Amino acid sequence: MVRQPAVAGQFYTDDPRKLEEELGRLIRPVPAPRRATGIIAPHAGYIYSGAIAGAVYGSIAIPRTVVILGPNHHGLGAVASLYPDGAWLSPLGEVPIEQRLSSLVLEQVPQVELDAIAHRFEHSLEVQVPFLRYLNSDVAIVPMCLGGGGYGWCRQVGEGLARAIAAYGEEVLIVASSDMTHYESAESARLKDEAALSCVLALDAEGLLKVCRQRGITMCGVIPSTVMLVAARELGASRAELVRYGTSGDVTGDNRQVVAYAAVAVY
Repeated sequence: MVRQPAVAGQFYTDDPRKLEEELGRLIRPVPAPRRATGIIAPHAGYIYSGAIAGAVYGSIAIPRTVVILGPNHHGLGAVASLYPDGAWLSPLGEVPIEQRLSSLVLEQVPQVELDAIAHRFEHSLEVQVPFLRYLNSDVAIVPMCLGGGGYGWCRQVGEGLARAIAAYGEEVLIVASSDMTHYESAESARLKDEAALSCVLALDAEGLLKVCRQRGITMCGVIPSTVMLVAARELGASRAELVRYGTSGDVTGDNRQVVAYAAVAVY
């Protein structure tokens, strides 16, 4: 099964040459990229959040295998949807599904179901793929689209994912796809996002989910980010770094009602 791009030509260009050029501008590789266990990267149109995503992608080494966790914006399919075998098509070429790790995820995470429906129109995972493919042409992915759940559910999914990765026995990067506060002033967004990001930087998965729900922080990928933090800690991660933060107002000049974005690396 080959998944066709749903938002190529909308969130990013569908022209391969122009996409290569755009990613070359957005990604600023560091001289010594570091090995990360997980990252949080935004998923808006590249014109708005691409430079913030590019900052974190440029700071780390991309291994051959990447798990991508994204929110379910459309509410289609299973609550925890693992894409079946095959590949995802991007303007830069096909990116295969890492079938061995996918099978281990199915074994270790009972909440997960094989399901392509949730992925059909979902942009949050798709927009990460060109960054990964650009930086590592041999990359293979395990895409998971995650709906709602309490912390207990997130903990079980994260712990199961960590068990699957440990059994896999190769280096794996976990990408949690998320934007931050939506449609508030830049000042209000920053204050709310500081509260959420303080939990992320403390690797406090439960605190992240709690503060977002208590304070109405519209971090759309809070579930994927919570799961990533649980899995990363289980795999031995001990610290996190905020690589870059910004808002759509930085691009448009209008700070009255913005969407905010953060790039975080977890080591």
